[in-house]
Amino acid sequence: MITFYPGPSKVYPQVEDYLHEAFESGLISENHRSEPFMRMLEETIRNLKSKLAVPDDYEVYFTSSATECWEIIAQSVIRDSSLHIFNGAFGEKWKEYTHNITGKAMSYAFDPEQLPDFSEITVSSPDEVICLTHNETSNGTAIPASFLNKLRSQVQNVIAIDATSSMAGVEMPWESADIWYASVQKCFGLPAGMGVMIVSPRAIAQAERVGERSHYNSLLFIRDNFLKNQTSYTPNTLAIYLLGKVMKQVAPIKEVSSHTGRRAADWYSFLKENNYQLLIENEAVRSETVVAVYAEKDRALYLKKAAKQAGITLGNGYGKDKEKSFRIANFPAIDDKEISILKDFLIGEASKTANE
Repeated sequence: MITFYPGPSKVYPQVEDYLHEAFESGLISENHRSEPFMRMLEETIRNLKSKLAVPDDYEVYFTSSATECWEIIAQSVIRDSSLHIFNGAFGEKWKEYTHNITGKAMSYAFDPEQLPDFSEITVSSPDEVICLTHNETSNGTAIPASFLNKLRSQVQNVIAIDATSSMAGVEMPWESADIWYASVQKCFGLPAGMGVMIVSPRAIAQAERVGERSHYNSLLFIRDNFLKNQTSYTPNTLAIYLLGKVMKQVAPIKEVSSHTGRRAADWYSFLKENNYQLLIENEAVRSETVVAVYAEKDRALYLKKAAKQAGITLGNGYGKDKEKSFRIANFPAIDDKEISILKDFLIGEASKTANE
C-alpha cells in the first residue's frame, strides 16, 4: 500500500536497516543516564541542528509528541496569557487545550484564503505568548516566512510555532520565533511516537521568569536534563536513535526544501490541469507539504475507496472540510515513482468523469 496520508505517513525505507542496527547495537537496552545513551543523544541533536540549519543558541528537546508541547508551553512558558492566531482545526485545538490549562487563551481566527491582518492583531502584554500554526495540516495552508519575519520585527513577545507537518520538509525562519515543535511521523519520515521541540534563549528566559517545575515535563526540568545529554524521564530511545540516523542520511534542509517546493508546484499545476479543484485558491497561502483537494462528499468517498483498491491511501479531509476534501502528503520520504502512480490513478479517474 502506497500512503499519501498526511501523518502518520511514509517512513524512509532505510529505517528498516536502522531498526536492525539499533537492536544489534544493544543501545536500545541502555539506561538513559548511561554514557552510550548520552553520546547518542548528543550526536542526534548535533545532526538535527546541522541538517535543519538550527541556530547555534537554540536548544533541542525531545517529547512524546507535538501535542505534549501544547501542555509544556501552557504550563511553563505562558506567564500572563496567550494569543492564538489560527485558520484551521489544529490551531483551534491548540487554543482550546491551552485555555483548559490556563483559562487565559485568546483567539484571533482568520480566513484560510488570507493571511492574518496585522492591524487586527492586538497583543495584550509583553508577556503574552503568541501562538501560530506554520502549516495547518487540516486545510493545506501555510504562513510564509515573510509574515513571521514582519511579526518578529513588531513584537518582542515569545512566539510559539506549530510546525508539525512542515519541519524537516521546508526551511524554517528559525529566528522569527522562539518555540518550534513538530512530530516525527510527517516530514521526518519516521514512525510516530516522538516530538521535537526547538527553543530560543528568549523562550528559556521567559520560562525562568515563570519558574514552573511542578511537572515531569516542565520546560526547566527538561532543559536541566538535556544540558547533561539526558532526559527527564525514560525516553523513546529507539525513536531518538532512528532520528539521528535519518538526520545523517538526508540532504541539508536547503536542498530538501527546494525539492519539496518544486514537487508542490507540480502537484498544484497537475491537479488544475486535470480538472481537480483545490481547497485553497490563494496560491500565496498554500502549503508545500500538504495538498488539499476539494471534492463533494460522494466524490471524495469514491476517490478514496477507488484509490484504496488501487493500493493507494489518500488522506481524509479534516475538521470543517472533512467531508468535502481529501489530502495528499508531499513529504520528503515519498518518492517520485509513488507520485507517478498516484497521478496515473487521478488521470484515470478524471477521464472517467469527463466521459460520464
